[in-house]
Order: sequence, then structure tokens, then C-alpha cells
Amino acid sequence: MRLRRYLFPIWSFFVLVMLLSSPAPGLAATAIVRDGATIQLGDTTFHLDGVDAPEIDQTCIDDHADPWTCGIEARDELTRLIAGRNVHCDDLGADKTFRRRRGGLCTVEGDSLSLNQQLVSQGLALSVEALGKTQFSDDAKAAREAKRGLWKGCFVAPQDFRGGRKDSALLGAACRADRDAEIRAVLFPDDPAMPGSCNIKAKLAARARFTGNVGIYHLQGCLSYAGTTRPDRWFCSEDDAQAAGFRRAFNCRPSAAGKPRR
Repeated sequence: MRLRRYLFPIWSFFVLVMLLSSPAPGLAATAIVRDGATIQLGDTTFHLDGVDAPEIDQTCIDDHADPWTCGIEARDELTRLIAGRNVHCDDLGADKTFRRRRGGLCTVEGDSLSLNQQLVSQGLALSVEALGKTQFSDDAKAAREAKRGLWKGCFVAPQDFRGGRKDSALLGAACRADRDAEIRAVLFPDDPAMPGSCNIKAKLAARARFTGNVGIYHLQGCLSYAGTTRPDRWFCSEDDAQAAGFRRAFNCRPSAAGKPRR
């Protein structure tokens, strides 16, 4: 009997370790699309693993050399792919870029291909380093060679747009070396237009690095909102801004705190 008393807690400890070390179970639910590579299932927000899509406020150039709201197009295409059906996401852990979100391999009920792979195949997202084993580099190569989606025009990688790297590589079939300065002026406008009702202004700021952020965002109720005349980024919700590495301006009153727009 004494031996059994000692064995039971030891056995319980090993079971607990196995449960904590095993992959998180998948989650299936009706999805809310946040942007071209992010969906919300219940209280969990997933960034599609191995995928980087244009930001909501990102502008690209199409195959007619006209400005194109590619971030909105990527979001709308993800919405069309889901078409109101349930989505199942395998939780792969904290996303490397957006650490407030989970990395997920997500599939719509009734589809054989993941949303991750479909977006890259359509050329509306880039293939990047993944948490899981599934890679989409072959799909990205095929999309680039066929000039699908982003690849038919000219754009910068979403990570370069997020970082405000105006000297980053230009990608796509419509990029022209003799129009370099003009193209970059479109891709990184001095006064970017607000996309839809996404009215949170954000500025890249070196002083924000003291708090581990890349910049500061301003809500409509913040004292600094009106004075922020040329934002670097626009966001639809505080959650989106924080996930992208921005912190709220210190002059915002508590009542100015906004809820995610959905």
C-alpha cells in the first residue's frame, strides 16, 4: 500500500508533463477575418502559418501601373475562400512575428487544401518560414512564374512594409528600374489614405523601442490624434496595432480605449 501511494503521484506527474508537451488541439469554429492572413476563431486569433499577406493598409501596383489596395484584396479573398463555412485550425504555437497570436494551419470545412496554401498559390501571400512542417515555397514559385496576384504587379514584402523599409527590394513583373522613385512613392506614400473604417493612426518611433515596440498608435479619443497628420500605418483595432508591435500613446485617456472592430 505504501508503494502504491508513492507511485500514484509519480504517474500523475508524468501524465501532466505529457499533456503540457503535446501539441495544442485544433480549433474549429466560424471564422472572423481580420486581414489577409489572420482569422479569429472564438477567443483565439490565428495567423496563417508559413504565410505573409499584405497588410490592410498596404498599397501595391497592379499590372496596369495603377495603385492597388492589395491588402484589402487579400483580406476579401480570404473571406471569399471561407464563404461562411466553419474553419479548423491546428494550433502550432505562438507566431514568430505576431507573438500575441497563434500560428495555425487552417482548413475550411469541405476543402482539401489549407487556406495557407490557397493564398500563396493565388499569389496573394508570400511563403515564409513556418512553425510547422508544411512549406509553401513551391506554390509561391508557381504563382510568381504565372504572374498571379501580387506577382503581376509591383510590391514590397509585407515585412518590409511593416518596418517602413523604403529601400527594400521591389517584387513583381511590373517593377521597372527606370521608374524606381515613382514606384516607391506609391508603395510608401507620405500621407497614406485610411482604409475603410480603420481609423487608428500609428507612427514608427525610435522612443517606442524602450518598451519593446516599433511605434505608437493613437485612438480618436487621444489628445495626440489630431496632431498625428501623417501616420505611417492605419489599424482597424487596438489588437491589430499591438500585434504589429505598436503601443498606445501615453496621452490617451482610459475612456479612449477602443475595442476590436468586428
